[in-house]
Amino acid sequence: MSQALYIHAAHDARVAPFNLREGRPGETLLDVAAVGLCGSDLHYYKDGGIGSAQIRAPFVPGHEFGGWLTEDIAELSLGRGSLVAVDPNKACGHCAWCHEGHANLCPNVEFIGAPPFDGAMTSRIWVPRTQIVPLPQGFTPLDAVMLEPLGVAIHAVDLAKLRLLERVAVLGCGPIGLLILQVLKVAGAGEVLAVDPLEHRRAMAQRLGAERTGSSAADIQAWTEGEGAPLVIEATNSPVGFRDAILSARIGGRVVLVGIPDGDTYTLPAADARRRGLKVKFSRRMGEVYPRAIALVAAGKVDVASLVTHRVGLEGAGEAFRSHAEDRPGVIKTLIYPNGVDRSAN
Repeated sequence: MSQALYIHAAHDARVAPFNLREGRPGETLLDVAAVGLCGSDLHYYKDGGIGSAQIRAPFVPGHEFGGWLTEDIAELSLGRGSLVAVDPNKACGHCAWCHEGHANLCPNVEFIGAPPFDGAMTSRIWVPRTQIVPLPQGFTPLDAVMLEPLGVAIHAVDLAKLRLLERVAVLGCGPIGLLILQVLKVAGAGEVLAVDPLEHRRAMAQRLGAERTGSSAADIQAWTEGEGAPLVIEATNSPVGFRDAILSARIGGRVVLVGIPDGDTYTLPAADARRRGLKVKFSRRMGEVYPRAIALVAAGKVDVASLVTHRVGLEGAGEAFRSHAEDRPGVIKTLIYPNGVDRSAN
């Protein structure tokens, strides 16, 4: 019997035996190569849920993952043993939002790794063939995992409608914020101002191209002489992230909110937002962006490997959740290898 990392409730993550369910029509079985510990996984661990997606029974998290095929898939020209990525978002395809091209907003979605749908923090998982993403030769399990968060970053920048050489403020330098920073630079941003309360994350933002790094929104106000930035992208887990984004934006500016706040609640000053006449967009998951994510990684235009600071086996997953929840120094991104040692280089 295989093992899996279960979240039972807030701050209760345990490795226990896992009974693999039977496959369904249209599915294929993967040996999980690696799975990322995402900020949303962390919210399930810290808060016991996100909005209506509450943990009502022990469930297996993990939606950023890649795996090896256990069988040939002729329609994709893929052979057994091929490394693939997986789009975790199974939209219904029939609702108005799906028909309008917003599968990421589908209210009927079955999302791998969001309760009640078990995720990939286990050795094997059944996935729909339609959600398999073929990868170029030379891609590693790390690359496969990081395509999903990179897709989130691409979608956020798409929503932002970046203008060439525009100054941008990025709030939050966790994995998503750092990927957004890099996508902004590729897309033609001008000066990128990045803030995060953790020193090691600020150092990584500077390494990846931020012109200025600071610890709070007050730094953005100081750098811009009180004017603020025309575009602010928020990627924090803070209940005051929305507030800080407003206070970092110039009059008539745009704000894109990507982060999920602890406690699922924002705190913000309404007058500051209203008097600035801000345009605010909320970003959820991603659109059809995997081809661009693959192209960016294949061309070396986005550095995904440097964000991975820790790698553990399944037995170390519980401690990894604790280290992220406590914001321990040096921790940015953890990859979990449920089947032990990686079969290919990282």
